Amino acid sequence: MTLPIRPDLVGLEPYGAPQLEVTARLNVNENPYAPPNSVVDAIATAVRKAAEGLNRYPDRDFLSLRQDLAAYLAAESHVDFLEARNIWAANGSNEVMLHLHQAFGGPGRTVLSFAPTYSMYPEYARDTLTEYVTFPRSDDFTLDIDAAVAAIGETSPAMVIVASPNNPTGTALPLDQVEALLAAANEVEGGCVVVVDEAYAEFRRRGVPSAASLLPAHPNLAVSRTMSKAFALAGGRLGYLAAHEELIDVLRVVRLPYHLSAVTQATACAALAHHRELQAQVDEIRAERDETVDWLRAQGYTVADTDANFALFGPFEDRERVFQGLLARGVLIRVTGPEGWLRVSIGTPQEMALFRSALLEVTA
Repeated sequence: MTLPIRPDLVGLEPYGAPQLEVTARLNVNENPYAPPNSVVDAIATAVRKAAEGLNRYPDRDFLSLRQDLAAYLAAESHVDFLEARNIWAANGSNEVMLHLHQAFGGPGRTVLSFAPTYSMYPEYARDTLTEYVTFPRSDDFTLDIDAAVAAIGETSPAMVIVASPNNPTGTALPLDQVEALLAAANEVEGGCVVVVDEAYAEFRRRGVPSAASLLPAHPNLAVSRTMSKAFALAGGRLGYLAAHEELIDVLRVVRLPYHLSAVTQATACAALAHHRELQAQVDEIRAERDETVDWLRAQGYTVADTDANFALFGPFEDRERVFQGLLARGVLIRVTGPEGWLRVSIGTPQEMALFRSALLEVTA
């Protein structure tokens, strides 16, 4: 039997990093610390209560969760103007991004980003029949803002996506550069949305601001976040976005009905109520990251400046050999980014010690 597969999907493999049982799994930027028992108990209680009503559809617009997310983001990023109507949420930030592409992309439209960056961005575009265009970053992985502004004028995109901190490099985007992108987007005929993907924002170094602080003056700005990383809730699947109400309302049009289950909503609300406990190790992860960067540089590697919970390092003549050598020693990292580079997620001190000793053995 022949399936009528879309021609652009023929022969493609699904996205996914290896999920292997190893001593140190440092490849997908997860939080290495499990939720504390007090939070597990709170989530279990909330889910049990939600289970009593699972014969009914969940709250379609999940206003209580959106209010909790607004309160958290307002406190975390020192902004005081966010309300439930300024927040959207979905099954991880991946689905939030897909909603954005469904709303603002499509045939005949272009999404612009700057490589190297998150490998899922072209897949969102592909799935929504949107043209995906990238322009290169500078050699140090920062954004050449003049070139970026020129690229917006050249391509007239419906949407610009910049990750800050950027994945896989960890590079943060200064607010003046975000404002420059927004100014260029305002000149695009028909309009252009600027999306700042802040999936790793809680790990940014102190003093690095969130683009959320720019929201009041920019109705075409969207700031995406996730509970997968700093909240240690990757298995809970909750991503969210802050923007003006008019932009949020467009996302409500394209979402599938009841896309957030009652269990997901209960889990997220319980986690938000205990965010300080869940994020108690964020400072420790930051410190471990900085120590890892210093150590890698001391070994002679080039390491991108990072405000995330990972580090991109290299270059290697044969990165696949290094990757396999680490894996043979129980350390799983990620082959990603420019040719010759590798990315390591920050784990516990014990996991990072194993990574360091394994890397020394492999490259001896």
